[in-house]
Amino acid sequence: MKVPLPYSAESLKIDAVVEAERIALRIREIVFSDLRRKGIVVGLSGGIDSSVVASLCIRAVGRERVLGLLLPEKESSSESLDFARRIAGQLEMRTQIEEITPTLVACGCYRRRDEAIRRLIPEFREDFKCKLIMRKTLDREAYRVFSVVVRSPEGTEIRRRLTAAAYREIVAATGFKQRVRKMIEYFHADRLQFAVAGTANRLEYDLGFFVKNGDGAADFKPIAHLYKAQVYELARYLDIPAEIQERIPTADTYPLEQSQEEYHFLLPLEKMDLCLHARNHRVSPGEAAEVVGLSREQVERVFRDIDSTQRATRYLHSAPVLIDGTDES
Repeated sequence: MKVPLPYSAESLKIDAVVEAERIALRIREIVFSDLRRKGIVVGLSGGIDSSVVASLCIRAVGRERVLGLLLPEKESSSESLDFARRIAGQLEMRTQIEEITPTLVACGCYRRRDEAIRRLIPEFREDFKCKLIMRKTLDREAYRVFSVVVRSPEGTEIRRRLTAAAYREIVAATGFKQRVRKMIEYFHADRLQFAVAGTANRLEYDLGFFVKNGDGAADFKPIAHLYKAQVYELARYLDIPAEIQERIPTADTYPLEQSQEEYHFLLPLEKMDLCLHARNHRVSPGEAAEVVGLSREQVERVFRDIDSTQRATRYLHSAPVLIDGTDES
């Protein structure tokens, strides 16, 4: 459906009061009627999305029927755990903390990732920190090119462009983190007969910023229809702590601090929001450019990147494929 003209930043506005009640009502229907579960498990990362989801779930089914899981590992930011505890305390919700480092060590998560990095940077050691970053430009047509950045304990940084094979191996290894967390979420969901809530917003969902059968797995996804700006509108209405609202969104996957923007998104989140919204509603590049503050050519490049990213990550959304289907007639 095309957004009525003229297109503007106001096109993303929602009535937070009405939307919060609508989502809460739908959560109740999904959990109790559709899924026939007794409550909800939510993984708490200390970020804006999981905080909003936890608040909406409590509004929907009551705090006694919501379990918040805190699932840190040795490379998690201590700030993430602090913020997760803070929102849990404000919501007065039940929580359980489980350290997943031993499981990740047993899976070879750190070892496999470090071996892939060491093939590019032989001096990389276990006491170095690392992250992946994406090269992005709007001045010319470009493919997504990823590099690995490592930092020694002395502060020396080395950057190397990743080969496709090295990139896939590092991402595959770090995917253990999201998959182990989801495995534990489903353990608690199964023992309590609860449903698992996903925490992806529209940017993450549409552009494939999740791990298949990891943070992408859930029984329902209550904010996957909301753009990031709309999640922030709900956060203000739900009185999510200001420190969480002001926190820069991070993947919290690598030991070096890494924002979502430098790893996956072509633009700052507020501009990416507008471009994705415009693309989804068939707004022309010229109309969108005036709102986003970019040239028409730059918006056209962003639109093409959105299209190619959606094609490349379509597999992440796909359900298991059956050979003969399920029709027995």
